[in-house]
Amino acid sequence: MSAAQQTIHVGGEWRAAVSGATREIIDPVDATVFAVVSEGDVADTDDAVAAARAAFDDGSWPRTPAADRAALLRRVAGLLERDRERIGALESRDAGKTLEEGRVDVDCVRDAFLYFADLLAAESGGRVVDAGSDDIHSVVVHEPVGVCALITPWNYPLLQASWKIAPALAAGNTFVVKPSEITPLTTVVLVELLMEAGLPLGAANIVTGPGATVGARLAEHPDVDLVSFTGGLVSGVKVAKAAAEGVKKVALELGGKNPNVVFADACATDEGFDTAVDQALNAAFIHSGQVCSAGSRLIVEESVRERFVTELARRAERIRLGRGIDEGVECGPLVSAAQLAKTEDFVASALKEGAVLRAGGEKPEGPGFFYRPTVLDHCHRDMRVIREEVFGPVLTVETFTTEDEAVALANDTEYGLAGGVWSADTARARRVAARLRHGTVWINDFHPYLPQAEWGGFGKSGTGRELGPTGLAEYRESKHVYENLAPRPVRWFAG
Repeated sequence: MSAAQQTIHVGGEWRAAVSGATREIIDPVDATVFAVVSEGDVADTDDAVAAARAAFDDGSWPRTPAADRAALLRRVAGLLERDRERIGALESRDAGKTLEEGRVDVDCVRDAFLYFADLLAAESGGRVVDAGSDDIHSVVVHEPVGVCALITPWNYPLLQASWKIAPALAAGNTFVVKPSEITPLTTVVLVELLMEAGLPLGAANIVTGPGATVGARLAEHPDVDLVSFTGGLVSGVKVAKAAAEGVKKVALELGGKNPNVVFADACATDEGFDTAVDQALNAAFIHSGQVCSAGSRLIVEESVRERFVTELARRAERIRLGRGIDEGVECGPLVSAAQLAKTEDFVASALKEGAVLRAGGEKPEGPGFFYRPTVLDHCHRDMRVIREEVFGPVLTVETFTTEDEAVALANDTEYGLAGGVWSADTARARRVAARLRHGTVWINDFHPYLPQAEWGGFGKSGTGRELGPTGLAEYRESKHVYENLAPRPVRWFAG
């Protein structure tokens, strides 16, 4: 990416911002500038929406047969496979994650496009409804919503964009995507691949710019039919309020405060103990904890707490930090100086409120936005660090003595995105999972997801679902077509 890079795409053309403004993209490893992008505003957003509106109302994509739409999605998947190393490295540098995480993200994006292509291919011409008469043909069909505003976060910029773009296009919509202004680069590349795959001009548009202007305008724009937003709770509420004025369809994924419940019987063997500790580290510290489903609340049975936390803290101290592309690095930096400051503030407040520091709790020497993986013991519900989403490498420890207490602690949150249960007792694990009020519950695992399974949360974790059949349905309207094959007078009125 160079200073001359044009990162706004409107109606099939790449261009600079109308105002000429640009934004520097910062490498979180050393806080240096490594790219410059166009900084769009309301004028660019209005242009992009107009292009998407014209492409939907008068263009070919909404009327393209499902088989042809599926074929394009598969071509995009092939291009992602071709460019895996390049895109993975760019995602690593832009978001600060390890190179392997960047590669996995590209693979997951590819899988999302393939899944929605397969879902389209498996569909019939609609759901036939039995009207109780051979003279009536009744069918429910699905049509695209229209122009979709897709607003994505900074932690998984490429992955979260694909979870919206793939089903939006599969359904026949056109869209304007606004990536996070902090990490926009791989979304720009994805739009390039869509164009290379042959998507009609105007169907895909991107405006790089801040949420306060671009995102806000998309949410309120009268020509936008649907808004899908992934990000923080405060911003999500603003999006929902703005969209409500136009009675738009809205889907929100607003993060979580996710419990990871460990029963003592999961640690009864050396292998079970090792696995549970290892997975607790993965749950909390993958991508430096900057994951909406991070298992940041460890809720462990009191009888094994000391042994478990001691070993967890020992391993956390040994996690190797550094640039994601370097050999042996296990964890990268936080994405920005602001996120680092936020994490430091959370840890300071927790210690002031009585938490016991068992590992980390500091920024290592040197440049960049690194923070040591941190374990805070003896935490309780009244602490801010337990109630609010940190989005950093901070793991809190709470304890329980009974199954009911474990469930109560796990559900004691305004959020409800994801959670984990660890137990050697299958009946207990399934019983507890059934009682958890979270959109995804893992049993004896943490973090995996499937593109064919819905993703989303309860409570303040948001509304609607991504992925799975419901993820495609979010981008569709249902229409009932009732055809009378033998019309005759009704004679309701005498005449």
